[in-house]
Amino acid sequence: MSGRDDAEAGGSSTGPDAAELGGALGERATLVQFSSAFCAPCRATRRVLDEVAAMVPGVAHIEIDAEARLDLVRALGILKTPTVLVLDAHGREVRRAAGQPRRADVIAALGEAV
Repeated sequence: MSGRDDAEAGGSSTGPDAAELGGALGERATLVQFSSAFCAPCRATRRVLDEVAAMVPGVAHIEIDAEARLDLVRALGILKTPTVLVLDAHGREVRRAAGQPRRADVIAALGEAV
């Protein structure tokens, strides 16, 4: 995903598991969105990620309320909302971007995960 704050993760460390995220990981990849209640770009990001998850078999979208999960926000180094993490089938972070993503960028980032 191209964006203002793209950062690639090492990919060798284990990412958060389904229990920490509050949802089941996708068979092929997972899009994890950190949002806050009054964030307009978060709503648009939710729509984009829902569309992509519906289009690509084996991809799940999990949205996390950043304010309610400050422990996870701190542990993962989330600095602003929306932030999207792309996890591979094993739950390892392969890509991260802050800000509202474009659908094409999300699909391209999934190519790194699957």
